[in-house]
Amino acid sequence: MKAYHNKLKGIGIVFDDIFLVNGARTPFGKYCGTLARISPTDLGILASRAALVKSAVSANDIDQVIIANIGQSSCDAYFLPRHISLYSGVPLEVPSLMVQRICGSGFETIVTASEQITLGKAETVLCTGTENMSLSPTVSFGNRMGYPLGRPVFKDMLWEALDDTAAGYPMGYTAENVAAKYKITRREVDEFAALSFERGLSALARGFFKEEIIPLNSTMFEVPGLKSRKVSLPKGVSDFSSDEHLRPTSLDSLSKLTPVFNEVGVLTAGNSSGIVDGAASVVVASNNYIVEKKLHPISKILAAASCGVEPKEMGLGPVPAIRLLLEMTGLNINDIGLFEINEAFGAQFVGCERELKLDRDKCNVNGGAIALGHPLGATGTRLSLSISREMKIRNVKYGIASACIGGGQGTAILFENIN
Repeated sequence: MKAYHNKLKGIGIVFDDIFLVNGARTPFGKYCGTLARISPTDLGILASRAALVKSAVSANDIDQVIIANIGQSSCDAYFLPRHISLYSGVPLEVPSLMVQRICGSGFETIVTASEQITLGKAETVLCTGTENMSLSPTVSFGNRMGYPLGRPVFKDMLWEALDDTAAGYPMGYTAENVAAKYKITRREVDEFAALSFERGLSALARGFFKEEIIPLNSTMFEVPGLKSRKVSLPKGVSDFSSDEHLRPTSLDSLSKLTPVFNEVGVLTAGNSSGIVDGAASVVVASNNYIVEKKLHPISKILAAASCGVEPKEMGLGPVPAIRLLLEMTGLNINDIGLFEINEAFGAQFVGCERELKLDRDKCNVNGGAIALGHPLGATGTRLSLSISREMKIRNVKYGIASACIGGGQGTAILFENIN
């Protein structure tokens, strides 16, 4: 293990013999769709239980549980990491932890797990990201202290959370800044969005998502000593197993949408990430555990890096994170066979693509957040699972998954195909 920190470049770490065993995710429900009334805790439990089964790892063997969730959207949100752990069957003596790096939080569960294993504090870690954006509340901060007669103030937390007050405007405007910087046109952004939908539909047709998505039904979580938890899907819905945001979309239809952040901008609802609900979970383990249990992990976790960037151009966060990964590991961009760069906004991806001189044929090959959606805390775990599976399918040796982060950060993880 080798750790790295540099105030100008960022922080990073190279790992020895840490593995992503396997994982699973829920389908992603569209905004106010099928999953809209299911708490992020329950979504996390569903994904975590499935990840343990998929990994062939007993819940009794888990040493730590690390969870990501950004928007608190249920009354028991304070207990979310602990409740996911307990209702997943992990022994009550095992501690749980919440991590938060906004859009990079799912990645952070895996990085933190790998560090804990490296420190000798665990052999196996359950890593889960979960988000219900539909349940994001309308709030009245300060009403406990009262308000002027007739002037209560309520805010939409989902909308307000998209406004970076440090940058001085919503995050969508930061992506418009990237578009202006690289002279990215509306047509170029729409073309990329159309490709994301096309690749997502192609992956769906060939059954790629079937291997990572667990079909959902109304169910009851029963754990001795705990109160039962009931999960109810809408009446008449069973075996819910498809991402609801994914749909046939043409370049012509995308071109007719109105810009949402700037009247003469390039970003629309069609070429930005979808607001969705869902959870994704993976199991991370040491080499000793892998050998002892005769498991077949889907990838090796080689290194990770996180960096800060200008908040007004937050979408470029993956650029220095990926460059630092390559510097730490001695690889170059051409050594990387696959990339997953979260599609927060179409212009943001194209900006990263240009700066890094990426081959688009290697990027987001099964569609990205424009097509599938971006459930904030779950995205990093979803991307890590998907790229690890695709590396195996394509017999690619190295893959990098990365995301830009609101406020001006970037995170990236380097995976190796060991199969």
